[in-house]
Amino acid sequence: MTRSEHETETLIRDSLDRLAARAPDAAAVHEALARAGRKRQPASRLALVAAAVVVLVVGAVSGMQLLTRPDLAPAASRPVLGYTPEWLPDGFTEQYREGGPGITPQVRRWFDGPAAITLLAYSTADPEWSQTALKIASIKDQVLVHGRVAMLTGSSGTAELTWLAGDRHVLVLEVLGIPDARAIAQRVADSVAAEPVGVRGELRFGALPPGLAERSTVVKGSGPGNAGTELTAADPARPAVPLLRVIAGPNPPTPDKAVSATVRGGEGFFVAPATGRDAMVFVRLPSGRWLRVSGARPEAELITVANGVQLDPAPDYRWLGTTS
Repeated sequence: MTRSEHETETLIRDSLDRLAARAPDAAAVHEALARAGRKRQPASRLALVAAAVVVLVVGAVSGMQLLTRPDLAPAASRPVLGYTPEWLPDGFTEQYREGGPGITPQVRRWFDGPAAITLLAYSTADPEWSQTALKIASIKDQVLVHGRVAMLTGSSGTAELTWLAGDRHVLVLEVLGIPDARAIAQRVADSVAAEPVGVRGELRFGALPPGLAERSTVVKGSGPGNAGTELTAADPARPAVPLLRVIAGPNPPTPDKAVSATVRGGEGFFVAPATGRDAMVFVRLPSGRWLRVSGARPEAELITVANGVQLDPAPDYRWLGTTS
């Protein structure tokens, strides 16, 4: 959450408190209505009392809705990434977010031409990262990030800084193609705060083939105009290896050969597997964008996955190409 968002929420909460303070006592309202019934006051007065109560209730509900951030509530194919740098060099814009359930790594990436800054968050529940503190303590090239001992490696144009952000996550900051990369990495890392952002693309998995589970969601693009969403699924016993990939984007695939197939009730295409390439089905969506499903799976299974994919009518691509 940014500072301005925090201030906004504070103002809203203060407003709700003031509304609650001005709200009539429930017993007093009941008593007033009872007196009104005994004296047979005009209906207009009763309407005014009822309207006042409705205004207070609606105001409170609206305020609470403003305080909720649906995209920051984890859900299927809607990961939440927990960390945000509050400083980046001029010219860098965010163009990539990735996350997923369980111990799937969280990834955010900013670009300025060929130069890139990547912030990764790994779960300490992942055996590969559970002993990071011991690794950091054993090396000589140490620095401090937020008062914690961190590991900094790299040269003038490349740097990698690793530190523990509490007990649950190991953070890794990678800087590529920037002069004085080590100093830049240190400054960016010092600015990282536990401010979550959501990942809301245009796709949701439907039913998956037996033995597969959702692995990750990626939203990427240099701006909303060329944004894309990518979902992957994997064997839960080997979650690091994606076995199925679903992509939605503005451009169609351009295979050398494809045969017609019925996908999502219309004309789609099937591309047979080849050396170094999985089988794929693709189809044009009603929005004009293209959906493709690929993996080392039978054609019928890929079509079933494509048919079951759910389309989100309100993906959040606004942040692509911006600094936040």
